[in-house]
Amino acid sequence: MAKDPVRVLVTGAAGQIGYALVPMIARGVMLGADQALILHMLDIPPAAEALNGVKMELVDAAFPLLKGVVATTDVVEACTGVNIAVMVGGFPRKEGMERKDVMAKNVSIYKAQASALEQHAAPNCKVLVVANPANTNALILKEFAPSIPAKNITCLTRLDHNRALGQISERLNVQVFDVKNAIIWGNHSSTQYPDVNHATVLTPAGEKPVRELVTDDEWLNGGFITTVQQRGAAIIKARKLSSALSAASSACDHIRDWVLGTPEGTWVSMGVYSDGSYNVPAGLIYSFPVVCSGGEWSIVQGKAEHPRTRF
Repeated sequence: MAKDPVRVLVTGAAGQIGYALVPMIARGVMLGADQALILHMLDIPPAAEALNGVKMELVDAAFPLLKGVVATTDVVEACTGVNIAVMVGGFPRKEGMERKDVMAKNVSIYKAQASALEQHAAPNCKVLVVANPANTNALILKEFAPSIPAKNITCLTRLDHNRALGQISERLNVQVFDVKNAIIWGNHSSTQYPDVNHATVLTPAGEKPVRELVTDDEWLNGGFITTVQQRGAAIIKARKLSSALSAASSACDHIRDWVLGTPEGTWVSMGVYSDGSYNVPAGLIYSFPVVCSGGEWSIVQGKAEHPRTRF
């Protein structure tokens, strides 16, 4: 039986991450190969022409799952009826700007988008904030959309989680699919804590702890952590542009696992509204290990062996 189309909003859709993300969604990477969808793309008026170009390319690609495209600069039109919202758009930090200046700009952006989502999105709309500072932007959105359930507003730390898996995979020369259960604690920033104390690798002899296989605590407690923390900066240095392909892919992973569920015995990292677990104050948006089932996430308990909880 054919599924009804799901409406997926991508803000900042004409930008780098948006351009990488929308074809992944249209191809079924986010919601599965049997889920039809309608893409809603929002960007600012100066990007309207580029946004229309992205729409033309989506039409030209003839994605079988894509049943419609809404490309607009009107926030109400963009948010109407959406089931999933991926908030990629935000004011970028420019040379000479302090973080507080960026946050002030993003308050006005996210206030308008939060209001539109609250009033016009479908009931139980799931929200993923990608734009940095992601944790802060998610909290801003939550404050200005109080009727959206707290559990439905999340931010992206899956990119950091995947970076951790990738580093272990390269270090051990194993398939990244065989590495699981790393944890990202805290913010999507250089203050995050990548934790492999519970991570395992599937070997011919069964699952083995990462620490047992790597046998180099100096690297795991030093170089590994700083590499994951500073990977975004390293990519900017190499590309002269920020992470786009990997951010888009991780956003798909985040939503897919949230909607379709995590595999048995596997957890992932998501920035979610704290319930007080691990002594993290309730109400903060913080990255925890989570499992997902039935479209809901829950924090995995009993895994706090990291040196300190970071805020």
